[in-house]
Amino acid sequence: MKPLELSEIPLKKGIFRSVVTGVMAFALFFNVHLGGWSALALSLEDERIAGEQFVASIRKQFDLVDDDFVVDYINDLGHYLVQFLGTRYFPFRFYVLNDGTLNAFAGPGGHIFIFSGLLIGMDRVDELAAVLSHEMGHVSARHISARIEQNKMIALATLLGMLAGALVGGKAAGAIMTGSAAAGMQKQLNYSREDERQADQLGFKYMEASGFDPAGMIDLIKRLERAQFVGPDAVPPYLLTHPGGSERIATTETMLSDYVPRPNSPEIEKYRKLFPYLKAILRALSTDPQDAERLFESDLKKDPQSAPAHFGLGIVLKQRSEYAGAIDHFEKALEQEPDALPILRHLGEACQLQGQDRRAIRVFERALEIDSLDKGSLFLLALSRQSLEEYGEATRIYERLATMEPVKNEVFYNLGLSYGRQNKLALAHYYFGIYFKNLGELEKAKFHFQTADSFPGNDPALSNRIQRAMKEGSPSQ
Repeated sequence: MKPLELSEIPLKKGIFRSVVTGVMAFALFFNVHLGGWSALALSLEDERIAGEQFVASIRKQFDLVDDDFVVDYINDLGHYLVQFLGTRYFPFRFYVLNDGTLNAFAGPGGHIFIFSGLLIGMDRVDELAAVLSHEMGHVSARHISARIEQNKMIALATLLGMLAGALVGGKAAGAIMTGSAAAGMQKQLNYSREDERQADQLGFKYMEASGFDPAGMIDLIKRLERAQFVGPDAVPPYLLTHPGGSERIATTETMLSDYVPRPNSPEIEKYRKLFPYLKAILRALSTDPQDAERLFESDLKKDPQSAPAHFGLGIVLKQRSEYAGAIDHFEKALEQEPDALPILRHLGEACQLQGQDRRAIRVFERALEIDSLDKGSLFLLALSRQSLEEYGEATRIYERLATMEPVKNEVFYNLGLSYGRQNKLALAHYYFGIYFKNLGELEKAKFHFQTADSFPGNDPALSNRIQRAMKEGSPSQ
């Protein structure tokens, strides 16, 4: 599939939401929960807690791409890169925001976000690896906590609002900038050139050790520069929040002068092979459906056997509930790539939505023969078992999924349903409690936990799990 220039990508109408409100909620968290400036030395524990609240606020303001393949791919790739870090202060988590903005940023506590608009416009996975590695460099060097520490004379909520502008850039930053003093302070909160240089050096180091091509960052910056239009508002936010494009290119080119490419590892080959399917899913989910359909059809005119194009068109049709057409395109894609897990997942789901659960089960089992740890296929397989009232088999699969981080919250909801159908009510209420706790609906969670704990002859081990769940943080993000 020919890569689009960033300026050619048709964005879904109404998809943009400002992250500013979410980060302002993060600022309020600091004032209320961490006692204001006394906490702003930002110990590792403070930053970890702040990161959890930051993610919760982002979830309220942004749609996260929740396609299982996208979530697994971005986290698998991120954690593959993480193993080449030195000191790891936090357990890293990676998210794709369903938004056409051309940007990426790291939040507190090792949470890294990339916008679907930026990812769709990439040509190869090395560009994605370069962006993730750069943001990991900011986390490793603790640049976020340093920006806060250096400006602690400002009111906390104001400062963190400014920090939001520094992270997000573009029009969203202007929503909280008032007056020249504020604008000037926002410039102080931007990463310095030294910060950017250090993050690039660390990112280059991670890329070199991992086997990805560090020139991916050069390719991305040049692509973003080509995407600029007339006027300051047209500058891609990534170039606003990560300044010094020409200097960064020169620095990277200097480091590349001593770079010796390594043979591709099986992991690298896997990420390269699956990258076009990642882009196809995001194009189908994040752009206007009619525009996405035209783009995939255009690709098929150029190459009638393009598996990613058939796959993407199948997703568009599945979203329109045209399941027969979707299945036809998925099967055509499978003729070219018979072992492609994302195709098998979406084919099985289309069969499932058409009411063909037995056929769907055969497809998911075929996917699991390729990768027995494929969480997306396991979850959909459990749904089909549940639909066929095979609740014992369904709970067995859901229980397995509950041990595989990160856990979709829907796993806990369906465990509650399936155990309820088997009249195992204590377990049913326990998992409903987990589900509502993860949603932040604490009264509902408390009701279900107390109900689970009230059953006579309850298992002491389950009672201990209930008590821990009521005291501890959410087990799933």
